[in-house]
Amino acid sequence: MKNILITYFVFLSVFFSTNTLLHAQENNGLSNGQMIYVPAYSHIYSGNKEVPFLLAVTLSIRNIDINHPITILSVDYYGTEGKLVKKYISSPLVLNALGTTKYFITQKDKAGGSGANFIVKWKSHKPVNKPIVEAIMIGPRASFTSRGQAIIPSD
Repeated sequence: MKNILITYFVFLSVFFSTNTLLHAQENNGLSNGQMIYVPAYSHIYSGNKEVPFLLAVTLSIRNIDINHPITILSVDYYGTEGKLVKKYISSPLVLNALGTTKYFITQKDKAGGSGANFIVKWKSHKPVNKPIVEAIMIGPRASFTSRGQAIIPSD
């Protein structure tokens, strides 16, 4: 009976350890690729009369994996109405481990509007730390950032 209890407790211990490990691996932040939505603002409004205040926008993509590259498949800029304004890359770009790339919209460029956004698609050959993708908006009177959010395409 003692051996049966020991075997039972060993089984439970291994079961819960394995289950916890598998759960941790699913939620450890690793991915083989994503589509990321990044809010961007080529202008914001100020004052009572909604006067547009123009901003420069920098999209920053940072590969935070210390061992493996990622491949940027596309960087597309959309305006407030949801229409494509500009495709920033025409062929995939390899971003080395700990590498960063940026895409810039000048302060005088109003094409995106107050509801502009980027869609960034990336992939890797093995699970890696998900990149940090953010937009940095800067103007003479204000600056702020917005962080990208992974989305699932509705194909």
